[in-house]
Amino acid sequence: MQAVEVKKLIEAQLADTQVEVDGEGCNFQLLVISDSLAALSPVKRQQQIYALLNEQIADGSIHAVSMKFFTREAWDNRP
Repeated sequence: MQAVEVKKLIEAQLADTQVEVDGEGCNFQLLVISDSLAALSPVKRQQQIYALLNEQIADGSIHAVSMKFFTREAWDNRP
């Protein structure tokens, strides 16, 4: 699976979410910028993303995923 495919998959299912994906093959690092996930706990945020990728994880297209989350404001104001 390609990084661009992971990006499209997540952004198509989460409104107002920007995803930057690094990695290749079956290992990816995600940078998720989303106000819609801000109210969720860190564990719930991860669960939401994993749910979107469940089919690809189950078939082995994706093996490992790491994630960092930011609100739009936090992302825009980062040093």
